[in-house]
Amino acid sequence: MSLYPVYPLRTERLTLRPFTRGDVDAVYAYRRREDVTRYLFDTALSREECALAVQQRIGQLALEAEGDKIILGVELDDNGALIGEVSLIWRSVEARQGEVGWIFDPNYHGHGYATEAANALLDLAFGPGAIHRVAARCDVRNEPSWRLMERLGMRREAHFREHALFKSQWDEEFIYAILWQEWQALRGEQTPT
Repeated sequence: MSLYPVYPLRTERLTLRPFTRGDVDAVYAYRRREDVTRYLFDTALSREECALAVQQRIGQLALEAEGDKIILGVELDDNGALIGEVSLIWRSVEARQGEVGWIFDPNYHGHGYATEAANALLDLAFGPGAIHRVAARCDVRNEPSWRLMERLGMRREAHFREHALFKSQWDEEFIYAILWQEWQALRGEQTPT
């Protein structure tokens, strides 16, 4: 099954929308920060690298084949500020597996925006996306990220110790996941029989 969402996606306080070329400066404002990139595979990006990344994200709007990504900008409704991004990756077509991720400007941490945006992405994955299981991962030291996974109702499934070199150090990673029926139970909906 393919997924071609109708954009934008709206939540109580946020608009999740496709990126535009006009987003380069807003993305650069947070992607150039060492405190943002500390746990990302990327290093801090230059403005030119941000422009290339935004250009790439402009076309990542549907899930048609394994490995495809939906990457959306997260915008505050009250002032139109682009405060971060969320992603949904189709990891396995056959097993209907997905992965979610997020990157937010630290200036907007602590207001529940990441939780709100990630919930909307999970609604997309488990609703029209018909995905069976959605996972998320983060560096063990990235407590705000794994706490967010727990707020979303995800459970910790793995703790990989020194499994890869990451920025010249041994990486430790948590894997969290949630199943379709668990998401439905959190939403108070009936599981089909």
